[in-house]
Amino acid sequence: MVASPPSARRLSLNWQWIIVGACIAFTVYIAIIPLGFLLWQSFFTPQTATKPAVFTFGNYITAYTNSDTVRLFLNSLQFAVGVSAFSFVVGTALAWMNERTNTPFKSLFFALSLIPLVIPGVLFTVAWILLGSPKIGIINLTLMHWFNLQGPVFDIYSMWGMIWVDGLHYSPMAFLLMTAAFRAMDPSLEESATMSGANVFQVLWHITLKLAWPAIFATFLILFVRAIESFEVPALLGLPVGIQVFTSSIYQAVHRYPSQVGLASTYAITLLLITTIGIYFISKLSSSGSKYSTMTGKGFRPRQIDLGRWRWAAAGVFFLYFSLIVALPFLVLLWSSFQRFYSVPSMEALKNMTLDPYRFVLTYPNLARSVWNSLFLAVGTATAIMLITSVICWITVKTKLPGRWLLDNLASLPMVFPGLVLGLALMIFYLNVDIGVYGTMWILFIAYVTRFMPYGLRFNTTSMLQIHKELEESSAMSGASWGTTFRRIILPLLKPGLMAGWIYIMIVSIRELSSSILLYSPGTEVVSIIIWELWENGQYVELSALGVLFILALFGLVLIAQAVGKKFGIKET
Repeated sequence: MVASPPSARRLSLNWQWIIVGACIAFTVYIAIIPLGFLLWQSFFTPQTATKPAVFTFGNYITAYTNSDTVRLFLNSLQFAVGVSAFSFVVGTALAWMNERTNTPFKSLFFALSLIPLVIPGVLFTVAWILLGSPKIGIINLTLMHWFNLQGPVFDIYSMWGMIWVDGLHYSPMAFLLMTAAFRAMDPSLEESATMSGANVFQVLWHITLKLAWPAIFATFLILFVRAIESFEVPALLGLPVGIQVFTSSIYQAVHRYPSQVGLASTYAITLLLITTIGIYFISKLSSSGSKYSTMTGKGFRPRQIDLGRWRWAAAGVFFLYFSLIVALPFLVLLWSSFQRFYSVPSMEALKNMTLDPYRFVLTYPNLARSVWNSLFLAVGTATAIMLITSVICWITVKTKLPGRWLLDNLASLPMVFPGLVLGLALMIFYLNVDIGVYGTMWILFIAYVTRFMPYGLRFNTTSMLQIHKELEESSAMSGASWGTTFRRIILPLLKPGLMAGWIYIMIVSIRELSSSILLYSPGTEVVSIIIWELWENGQYVELSALGVLFILALFGLVLIAQAVGKKFGIKET
């Protein structure tokens, strides 16, 4: 075999390290720079046309000595704990019924549980306002009419209303996480307890839930982190009645005049510390849960409990749940979208049916541009993230470079950034470092890539661990360069993880609001921003029409993406 010339080898080697170095530099840039400038801004007063910003500890003094901050912290804690507890209980109960009982139509219920993950949080919240508002809520008005009540049964504009809406929205996540835990659990200990005379609930409490403790704790922490960074529900349900949490306070501080960016940064640092603690415990639990392992080399099939006649009641619980998270929210948006002005369903309201809201939406000046912006950002973000993280995963999994663990941690760092905090950090950075991206689509692109990179990393790491080093060594011995090996061997073998991650990131990017709300400018609006603006303008029927079209388009996009994924490597298991 003729050896390749030294110059060719040097060129190949240089390209390898240029690509690797560029990915490392990019990861450090997006992970560290926003955090540094966020911390820096928290020590400065707001800059105005007449007064420059000056160094101060006043933001922290205001944030941590004001009595309102104590209420802010308690509200945030109550909201996050309430949401995570409610969504966890609902999701775990449904997961147990789906995996451990003979409830009918289980495969249908599992498929339906994926639908709410596609519905944007802002639309889900608006739908529940139309359902549960004390003045215009269909449920309240119906119950008042049926039982001749003088006042509403419940108020969606309350802390418990906020917990109800956000808890329902996050319950499918809890359902999917706990379904995976129950499905992987060896049922032999449960069968032994049953043979010893324990009833269904004793087995569930003393055996099943205790074996699933790591999954329970991790699921609860994930839900807590997601709830503490939630923006749509606190903004739409809390702010109108003065219930503030950290995310809504950050939003208000930025939109004051003069803008209190320093105070917002201080709140953001506090919120960042809370989410960091949650992510830390999740990672610790992931690395120390082996004592709860029940899956061995011995094959098993999860045991199913015969509910007898109660299995139809269990199916009824699933149908009720589906109606609360999908059917009712979508139907109320559909009803509202055919009205000249919003009104509750009645024979009189049927006379006002019209297509005018759809005509308004389809002729809306910024709609076509916002749809294009959303698609561009979603596809571009998903593609960039999956390619960059494939190189990062190769470095951390396949090489022995010193400090590769630090690269993995840096790439995962944006996971602790709530969307609103990330938007604030990038706004501060690019206002102070003018490189021509502020006010353009590129700042939104940077925000989306930063926010969702940890998810791409997780998808690619799982697939990279399954690729044996021998394949790269064989390719190198055959004379292939690193680039050729990576392009023709590593990437094709990563295809299932790449496609799954690409689909997921595309969907979450196209519905993203919290990191966009502080960064968009005229001409760079995305669809979620248009929905937000319609709500602020009181254009409820037009918002409903756009929401219906948006949800249907997202469902169609998911079906297309799944079809493409199956064709290019994602296998059903």
